Amino acid sequence: MVLSRLRLRRPVVRVRRTWRRSLLTRVVTATVLLGMVVVLALGQFLYGRIAGGLVESRRVAAGREASRLSEEAQAQLDNADPTDAASAQEAIQSVISYLQAPDRAVLIRSAPGPLRVGGSSVGSDPTLAFTAGSINEADVPPDLRHDVDTVVDGKTYVQQTKLIQLASGPDGRPHAAILVGQRVNVRVVGPYELYIAFRLDREEQLLQVVRRTFIGGGFALVFLVAAVAFVVTRWVVSPVRQAARTAEELASGRLDRRMRVRGEDDLARLARAFNEMAASLERQIHRLEELSRVQRRFVSDVSHELRTPLTTIRMAGEVMYESRSGFEPAVARSAELLQNQLDRFESLLADLLEISRFDAGAAVLEADPADVRDVVVRVIDGLRPLADRRGSLVRLLLPDGPCMVEIDARRVERVVRNLLGNAIEHGEGRPIDVRVVYSADAVAIGVRDRGVGLHPGELPQVFNRFWRGDPARARTTGGTGLGLAISLEDAHLHGGWLQVWGEPGQGAHFVLTLPRRSDIVLYASPLPLDPRPDTGPDTAPISRIGPAGGRSPATAPNAAAHADDCADADADDDAGTAALARGAGVTGA
Repeated sequence: MVLSRLRLRRPVVRVRRTWRRSLLTRVVTATVLLGMVVVLALGQFLYGRIAGGLVESRRVAAGREASRLSEEAQAQLDNADPTDAASAQEAIQSVISYLQAPDRAVLIRSAPGPLRVGGSSVGSDPTLAFTAGSINEADVPPDLRHDVDTVVDGKTYVQQTKLIQLASGPDGRPHAAILVGQRVNVRVVGPYELYIAFRLDREEQLLQVVRRTFIGGGFALVFLVAAVAFVVTRWVVSPVRQAARTAEELASGRLDRRMRVRGEDDLARLARAFNEMAASLERQIHRLEELSRVQRRFVSDVSHELRTPLTTIRMAGEVMYESRSGFEPAVARSAELLQNQLDRFESLLADLLEISRFDAGAAVLEADPADVRDVVVRVIDGLRPLADRRGSLVRLLLPDGPCMVEIDARRVERVVRNLLGNAIEHGEGRPIDVRVVYSADAVAIGVRDRGVGLHPGELPQVFNRFWRGDPARARTTGGTGLGLAISLEDAHLHGGWLQVWGEPGQGAHFVLTLPRRSDIVLYASPLPLDPRPDTGPDTAPISRIGPAGGRSPATAPNAAAHADDCADADADDDAGTAALARGAGVTGA
């Protein structure tokens, strides 16, 4: 049953996909449907007009012929001069034989009223009838019979015509006919009703020919209209498709792609305008690439060139710093400040060199199995004196077992150091939580402070180079302004995410999510981005930044929470999932 449903569903899916993606299919289909509606409506109208005209023409001809035949029948009856009822019936039979023909049927029926023989009334017989052909009394409509029966005195006959359907013809099937009702007078017995039915066999044959012609012509017309629509639409759609393909190639980096220009019409002007736009974009992109290359080279060269004088200045500064005890207080303080600023300057040069490597695409990931817990502990131990000076309590939540992940330990340590240093600087002396959580495919490191926080409009700018939430706020810890930008690039280099949540007065929460192996593509983070226990991750402004060229985690971090265990990277997925369930019972998004 399931397989049969799948077999039936696949063609429907293909048709729907073709209908959505192909403008040519939609135009041709709509043209065929509209053409069929128009042809059907027009054919019905024309067929009705033709049929009505044929019937009306036949009705007029039948009326004239019936008048002639009734006059001849009346003349024969008058010449017969019957003397009794039997001779009158013989005269009527002879008239019927005279009037009968292959294309018409005759019915002579006694009119209501007394029958007369020899001028005296002998009774009435309203059911006496004589027929010839395929007509009988049931074929005569009551209204026509009433019109014939109400003839004005003094007239020998009256002519009335009706379009009827004979009950059956010679071939056993009904036939349309025009029925003419008249009144004739038979001597001795009185008035009789004369009905002549003119069959419409030739008209029906002609209408059948017209119907077949209309049907064949209609299908041919619809086919021709569809063919014309296909040719015209393809003529128009082909340049559009070519433009779409060229635009896709331009977007993929092939800036030399252009459209073919044919003729001088509107489509040709569109192609020329598209090519001019592509050429302009190519020039602008090459100009920007050259400018970017020059800037990167300038930053790299300046950074390298500054190292030599910086080394000399550092050597002199260290000599002065070591001898500060013999200086005057003001000079000793100047030596200390010089030493601090030299440290910051050296850190800035190192960050600039790292940024230039990222910009040039020369950054290399040296991934090896490492325990994430050891990386986090080393960072906290290194920054503990700074936290003590700021009065911030760093609380560490680690899983119990080893957590082995394929990472570049130096880069991950730098990311965690930047995040924790940023939290200490902006934490306002409040507690800071550092948490490590894992899943079967990913490991997340969260750094949560409770300081000044971030406004919604500041979240997308957190990872910009040299960006500061408050330009008037001094950097008390000597940061370079490039730490978060480098951290984001390090996360991208691992194929991971670096995300941030923040609200004014409630602090900020940075989450670094890394795949446990290099062949894993992340779809969810095991740590929720919103750290508040009473809200979900999508109730506050969240800046979600995914790996460059990878899947954006905009729908990802609904995944998990606190895990107490961490399995080895070589453990199977079932073991990791079981450990996650024991810790929090949370599933991935």
